Amino acid sequence: MENTTNNPVITIETTVNAPVEKAWTYWNEPTHITQWCAASDEWHAPRATNDLTPGGKLNTRMEAKDGSMGFDFEGTYTDVKHHEFIAYVLADNRKVAVQFFPSGTTTRIVETFEAESMNPVEMQKAGWQAILDNFKAYTEAN
Repeated sequence: MENTTNNPVITIETTVNAPVEKAWTYWNEPTHITQWCAASDEWHAPRATNDLTPGGKLNTRMEAKDGSMGFDFEGTYTDVKHHEFIAYVLADNRKVAVQFFPSGTTTRIVETFEAESMNPVEMQKAGWQAILDNFKAYTEAN
């Protein structure tokens, strides 16, 4: 992934005990996204939309369950290779890439993103990893 912001690039990953077809579906379908896309139990994703095509938009509403704050996580897809790779640019022009590496009944997911400059890199890495861990737990439980 080419770094366009000059901010640090962060990489996180997990291996999901699910074939790539299931991992891909759960990653991309809004009915599933709303079930796993939160960094902690105090947050949730009440709605999501996803047009998984180059030029298509993704939008996940992330909110504190107590209603104290929330934001739209949104971007535009730049590349989609079915069951292999997703790339998109966030609304603030940071790039994100997600790779799917199938291996029989498991799928390794590697997500790379340009850090933003408002929060410490380690905090961003921990938050994105927590969401990825929630994805793994949800996908394996369902």
